[in-house]
Amino acid sequence: MKLLAEMLTMAPANKDHQAALRCAVGVFVPLITLVLLGRLDLAIFASFGAFAGIYGRNEPHGRRLILQLRAGTLMLAVILLGALTARAGAAFSLSAAGTVWLQVLATTLVAGGCSLVVAWWRLRPAGSLFHIFAFAAIASIPHQPPLWQGMLTAVVTVAFALLVGLSSRVVRGRRQPWSWPRPVRLTSPERRAARLEAVGYLVAAGLAGSLATLAGERLGFGHNYWAMVAAVVPLVGHTTRHRISRGLQRIIGTALGLVLLALILMLEPAPWQTVLVIAACQFGAEMFIARQYMLAQVFVTPLALVSTLLVAPAPAGILLRDRFLETVIGAAVGVAVVLAPAVWRRLRSRPAAL
Repeated sequence: MKLLAEMLTMAPANKDHQAALRCAVGVFVPLITLVLLGRLDLAIFASFGAFAGIYGRNEPHGRRLILQLRAGTLMLAVILLGALTARAGAAFSLSAAGTVWLQVLATTLVAGGCSLVVAWWRLRPAGSLFHIFAFAAIASIPHQPPLWQGMLTAVVTVAFALLVGLSSRVVRGRRQPWSWPRPVRLTSPERRAARLEAVGYLVAAGLAGSLATLAGERLGFGHNYWAMVAAVVPLVGHTTRHRISRGLQRIIGTALGLVLLALILMLEPAPWQTVLVIAACQFGAEMFIARQYMLAQVFVTPLALVSTLLVAPAPAGILLRDRFLETVIGAAVGVAVVLAPAVWRRLRSRPAAL
């Protein structure tokens, strides 16, 4: 009952509309610019570059700038690695299956490495979920635009997100005193927790990616990185119950989000309308991500898939099926990884009790 109550609880608001509006503007302006330029092949680089704006949402302006600059730098590195990995298959003459497994391995390493960097820099949201998504989505695009164009798009988008993060300073009454807090190093327990968390990300992402790839080869579905993204969702939380709740909310929220996506796709929106949908979903996701995770997933699901469709169109039915199946696989793996230490401790304690 506690688990059910937690899943249905709505936390109080905390100026969420301000952060949501900044994030919506941060993704809308770059994407609509690309639509007007006729360069939708660069849309995915802009979409992930805009992720810099989700960090430091309620921090003072000075600290927000530092956090978003760090987050943007890390995201740019991830985007670059993803674009290079997409070219690695051809460079090393790998088969299609070999390329997929290379992407799974590389995404797994990104999951663990970015988790450590995020913890070291004390970024919030914690974890490497966004980095896994960005890296794997870009790495899986078969037809890449010129590397310099993709990176230029990402850099400009990150810079725009930083400006939007400071935009309220144009209003005299909203200006905050500049403060540049000294970096606080992690304590020994925090460093140990960060390392253990990174191991959890490695195991969850790697296992989910491997299972999804094997299942996809046998059952004929793809997009294995969605399973890797879903697998790390339960790893964020202070208690085991909260982490399991996040895994279940991910599945339920995704299912509801797929219904919303199906309705959107039935309307067959034009590219500029699709950009409006992305901005609206970004606003909805940021409005509820800190208050009600399941409701936020209703917006995150069409946000992620519509962004993908801008660059790599696919049949709607296949996309909806793959998203749900991959989410179930990933969330199940993530919950198993969360429960594994407790189960192991209980098994080890049995002989001592006897």
